[in-house]
Amino acid sequence: MGFSLTWIIAIAFLAYIGHSLWVLYTLFHPTPCVETVRGACIHPYMKRNPTLELKVFTSMKEHRVRESDLDLVWRCDNFSMEEKVETTVNVSIPSKTRKNGTLFLHAFVYPVGHNSLFGSYATHHTTKITAYALPQAQFINLLGDRKQESGDDVGKTVPDKTLTHWKQKVTINVMADLIPFDRRAIPGEVYKYLKTSPEGDYLPIVFIDELGFRTKDLLPINETSTEMPLTITYSSISVGKLRMWTNVLESFKMLNNLGFTDKDTDEIKGIFADTNLNFLLLTFTIAAFHLLFDFLAFKNDISYWKKRDTMVGLSTRVVVWRCVSTIIIFLYLLDENTSLLVLIPAGIGSIIEIWKVTKAFKLKVTWNGIKPSFEFGKSSDKEKETQQFDSQAMKYLSYVLYPLCIAGAGYSLFYVQHKSWYSWCIHSSVNGVYAFGFIFMLPQLFVNYKLKSVAHLPWRAFMYKAFNTFIDDVFAFIIVMPTAHRLACFRDDVVFLIYLYQRWLYPVDKTRVNEFGQSFEQEDKAKKTN
Repeated sequence: MGFSLTWIIAIAFLAYIGHSLWVLYTLFHPTPCVETVRGACIHPYMKRNPTLELKVFTSMKEHRVRESDLDLVWRCDNFSMEEKVETTVNVSIPSKTRKNGTLFLHAFVYPVGHNSLFGSYATHHTTKITAYALPQAQFINLLGDRKQESGDDVGKTVPDKTLTHWKQKVTINVMADLIPFDRRAIPGEVYKYLKTSPEGDYLPIVFIDELGFRTKDLLPINETSTEMPLTITYSSISVGKLRMWTNVLESFKMLNNLGFTDKDTDEIKGIFADTNLNFLLLTFTIAAFHLLFDFLAFKNDISYWKKRDTMVGLSTRVVVWRCVSTIIIFLYLLDENTSLLVLIPAGIGSIIEIWKVTKAFKLKVTWNGIKPSFEFGKSSDKEKETQQFDSQAMKYLSYVLYPLCIAGAGYSLFYVQHKSWYSWCIHSSVNGVYAFGFIFMLPQLFVNYKLKSVAHLPWRAFMYKAFNTFIDDVFAFIIVMPTAHRLACFRDDVVFLIYLYQRWLYPVDKTRVNEFGQSFEQEDKAKKTN
């Protein structure tokens, strides 16, 4: 029996999931070294139970730092590796940093009695505590007095160059798993942080969690910012999490080399930083299935519309609405400077929906040099009947939809601040899409009711999209998103359940001849014969 493309993709997907789970297991459960030959293993220095001290400094230098270059920010004496500590301190900002310079943070861990920061028993990790970013755009009341709204700041244009911003949160970790490693097979993620003592043991591994640095937490630094608040959190980290976080950070560096900015990857960082590890693995599994169903829905949807030559039983207005709403959402994401990881799929979806509209209206474009001419196909009697039902449904819905959209746009204009008139138009439109978008799905339900049939719908693509709808419900609780978008996930569930009810209410008659003079049984016999 031959395998279809869908089966091949599903098998490859399950193999990928299985391999990923095995890789994650090996990350979190490295094989401890068994010393069969003297000196073959490297043991943790913490087996000696030393008393540790943690010091945090700032410096204008990243490398070749001397003690005279360091400014003490915080120290934690006699701290326990397992005990979580959190404190907030005020950090003095050097003059060069206030003039659009950079500042680094250095964390040192060493045993009490070996107080030299650069001695044989001290380990440390360095990171930037400042970042360059564009200032946030100002929001104003479009109908109000700008001088009253923003005071002296109104009229000042937002600089188009990056300025120094302050990272107000930092998390410092020390690896708590005391695992002996084979000297010839030390994991690469651990080796980059490894430092040995004069006795040959590896010292406490210090790690600064850069995934906790979020763009939304940045504070601008100007020439008057002599001090900035810094929340320092210390907690232990497992060897598995250390290795996984290191690989993720390397992946982000690769994305940055490909042209993605920190803002593009900020939401993904939030998933790692703000989510429990077990919950994170569940999120990845769900996201993988979401990607699979997205691809299968895309494949079947394109295949269905490519073969579709008639709009009998399908609501043309629903197709147009999906196209318009997808474009509006794309423009909204563009106006919000959303991550490219979200923006690119939205743009591709908009192009596909435009193509569907051309299929629905049987639009043909011919070019006379550089001048295009458009030709619309003729509708059959069956299509005209469907359009009549479609028009009747939209007539009733317009009595509810248009007043609600106008009222929402008016409220937003008077009581909500926006960056510009264009921003108000886009936000008002997208709010209408999110809040009342399900209303535009109802004409298809009305057409199904009038025709007493659902055989004309692309059910395979529809079922893949339905699975994704329920997966989106899970993401609505996991991922931070606007409330309107979260509610939009649940509104689709209601429409889907009604579609399922109609599927049960109007079973497909396989002996009935369709508008092409063919029936399902005839097609089935032809396939078996071939």
